[in-house]
Amino acid sequence: MKVLVSGGAGFIGSHVVEALIAAGHQVVVLDDLSSGRRENLPAGAPLVVADIRDPDLAHRLAGEGVEAISHHAAQISVPASVADPRRDAEINVAGTVNLLHCAVAWGARRFIFISSGGAIYGEPEAIPVKENHPFRPLSPYAVGKHCGEQYLDYFNRAHGLATVTLRYANVYGPRQIPLGEAGVAAIFMDALAAGRRPTIFCPPGMPEGCLRDYVYVKDCARANLLALSAGQGAYNIGTGVATSTLALWRGIQAAAGRELGHGLGPFRVGDILRSALDSGRAARELGWRPQFDLGAGLAETWAWARRELEARP
Repeated sequence: MKVLVSGGAGFIGSHVVEALIAAGHQVVVLDDLSSGRRENLPAGAPLVVADIRDPDLAHRLAGEGVEAISHHAAQISVPASVADPRRDAEINVAGTVNLLHCAVAWGARRFIFISSGGAIYGEPEAIPVKENHPFRPLSPYAVGKHCGEQYLDYFNRAHGLATVTLRYANVYGPRQIPLGEAGVAAIFMDALAAGRRPTIFCPPGMPEGCLRDYVYVKDCARANLLALSAGQGAYNIGTGVATSTLALWRGIQAAAGRELGHGLGPFRVGDILRSALDSGRAARELGWRPQFDLGAGLAETWAWARRELEARP
């Protein structure tokens, strides 16, 4: 199958590209390189440098024979969405609609959309959260992801496009940029390598910080592979395990074989206190289960980070 991966030169998208190629699929990478890197891509992977909002995109790639789309390109920062909701919507809503239009124009059969299980549900009533939990987005970023899911439903009904939404938990792994709270594992590893004490933000009554579900990037890439041929609708992609920020920091130190202290900071308004995803539906309908626990994933990630540090001039 020929698959277009938007944001394919980025952190998660590049792992999806690798998994697709390893499975024998043809790949076209679409990325504007605003945060993605050519170096993230396997040798020979075709790259089209373009913005997902480009109104000429359907025409530019009309002859590529794209059969499916894995849509990872996005504005990923929650604080940036709060600071500039219009820009967030232009990329995450209008950009998604443009790519859905392209899918129909190209005759693609399937569209995989990446949503956020850590943001779209808001503060959950209980954890782990199932897909039928009410949507309570607390940021423009989360609102945009919700809108994207609704547009998928529309294109499914109006055009017969098979659509799958993967609601990722907090993804970590090699190639993650230490930028924003979405990259907390990368931020902590960067701090550890520099000998700099990180800050753990603690809500009242939660001395070890907020609770998050950390899912390894290779498990997310495998979910995309499975979603090419199975399922429709929304699926949580997470471990179901709620890990505190302090436990994550301790796990990173254990993976690195180093010890370093940390500082404490006040609770940040807008942060979700507790989040973990029930991925039972993905197990039943896609055959997906996480294969990496946190310790194994952090060990692989630190090994990559160490190689990156050693390669720096």
